Amino acid sequence: MEPSPADTPLRDAASDLGRPPAGWRRRMFEVIFESDTPAGRLFDKVIIVAILVSVAVVIADSVPAVNQRHRALFSAVEWFFTLLFSLEYLARIVSVQHPLRYMRSFFGVVDLLSVLPTYLAVLFPELHALIDVRILRLLRIFRIFKLTDYVAEYQMLGEALAASRRKILVFLSAVLMVVLILGTLLYVVEGPEHGFTDIPTSVYWAITTITTVGFGDITPKTDIGRFIASVMMLIGWGTLAVPTGIVTAEMTARRHVRPFLLPRTCTGCGAGGYGPEARFCQMCGQALPPTAGETLDTPAAPPR
Repeated sequence: MEPSPADTPLRDAASDLGRPPAGWRRRMFEVIFESDTPAGRLFDKVIIVAILVSVAVVIADSVPAVNQRHRALFSAVEWFFTLLFSLEYLARIVSVQHPLRYMRSFFGVVDLLSVLPTYLAVLFPELHALIDVRILRLLRIFRIFKLTDYVAEYQMLGEALAASRRKILVFLSAVLMVVLILGTLLYVVEGPEHGFTDIPTSVYWAITTITTVGFGDITPKTDIGRFIASVMMLIGWGTLAVPTGIVTAEMTARRHVRPFLLPRTCTGCGAGGYGPEARFCQMCGQALPPTAGETLDTPAAPPR
């Protein structure tokens, strides 16, 4: 059976970092780096909850009134999470065959940065604000929510964006010309006395106006300037809808062309990411549910 796209992250972790052949390191690797088992899913959930709580503690600690009232508690909780994440970091290093590859990887650097600021704050108190960098670890939430089960949809979205890039680039170039022309026109009409000191500033105002953001730091004062601003606001409404329509049309076309590529999940053990060619679960051996448009009586597709 050919591996489905959703199996790629697990395959990459095993091949790049090195899955231990057997023993307690192999079991630790499966718990820490693979989320297709109950223990792995529980581990990910615990880490995600710890990350969220630790970030909430850092945010609350930044409020002066709350910090003065609970400074000792915040300090103890922060050290608890720092030690917890330190143990997790060491466990990840120990459980792989190639520790240096993990330490140099993106998540390895993020894991180190999540604990390093607390230790540095002991020597350099002004670095305490760097503790917020551990929010980057929330990227692991993609594993816990099993978004790898929907890799086919992500691939379809990427293909739709790639197929639409010429149309989107042409559309954005037209918007850029409108912004440049109308921004320059506002510079001529309003002038420096109304805040439009130069063409870049006027183009900045045009961008905030056509995107319907409207910060209000610069506003036209003359009747002609307000008329031009009104035209740009109306153009902005249509500007937001065009790229969305282009990409949606491409995605709809691909969904009709590839209706059977959505990954499936085993109803027995919950393992997911199986493509249309899979008939049985690799984890428990149970028969997989049929794909969209297929019934249980449909003959199985020959293996590739």
